[in-house]
Amino acid sequence: MTALLRIEHSEFMGRYCRWVESGEEERLSLKEKPNFDCIFWDNKCAVYQSRPLQCRNYPFWQAIVCSARAWASAGQDCPGINSGNLHGRDEIEELLAQRDAEEILVRETVGGTV
Repeated sequence: MTALLRIEHSEFMGRYCRWVESGEEERLSLKEKPNFDCIFWDNKCAVYQSRPLQCRNYPFWQAIVCSARAWASAGQDCPGINSGNLHGRDEIEELLAQRDAEEILVRETVGGTV
């Protein structure tokens, strides 16, 4: 994404990333807008060509594919759900396996501080 945006890594981190608590560590995450949309979403993805694997796998996240109700709920906000190309179960499971295998950037917290 830094190449696409033509900015240095440190500027990208400061402008677009944040650390999110997860137990005794923090995980690197893209920032969200006040309505929880991705910082790069503005009726389309501004970094679509270089979006992270987690974004490339959306909407095939476990919390969404776990039930027809969850799928329908996510479809209320995602124009891609139930439209466009259809993906088979094997393809979706491969995408999810890739995401699960991807390294998550973390930093440990000590006594509640980093």
